[in-house]
Amino acid sequence: MSLRTLRSANLLKYLIAGVSVAMFAFLIPCVSHLTAAQEAKKAIPPQPASSAALVARGKYIVEDVAMCGTCHTPRKPDGELDRSRWLAGAPVPYLPAQPRTHWPINAPRLAGSPPATNDGMITLLTTAIWTDGKPLDDPMPKFHMTRADAEAVVAYLRSLSLGQ
Repeated sequence: MSLRTLRSANLLKYLIAGVSVAMFAFLIPCVSHLTAAQEAKKAIPPQPASSAALVARGKYIVEDVAMCGTCHTPRKPDGELDRSRWLAGAPVPYLPAQPRTHWPINAPRLAGSPPATNDGMITLLTTAIWTDGKPLDDPMPKFHMTRADAEAVVAYLRSLSLGQ
């Protein structure tokens, strides 16, 4: 290596070290501000949503995300969901490819009075654990919703009456 190459290499090392120190000095205050902002955010309790907004959020999750009606709503003879009996419970529309134990024949009614307490339904929707402490059986999806989303789903289900 020539002397000129060594000087260039050393200059580059010093330049990189200087930029690194400057970035480190810049990031320390930014990280502390970010941490303070996160702590302040945690300290503010979430505002309760209006009942109508909570039900609307639950309806969106049930109908457009989780698609609960696919299994929990009876079908018309042509195979369409019977919206007059929305979430009234129904025969599970398919069977497993291989025989399985604990495969349900009927999906329970959800409209108006779901098959568990509010807390039981929230546990089911946030952990995929049923009220007996066991994991849900297929074909029920193993949801891991946020508590807020699960509460919205329960509010929506409770707002329904059979025949809606």
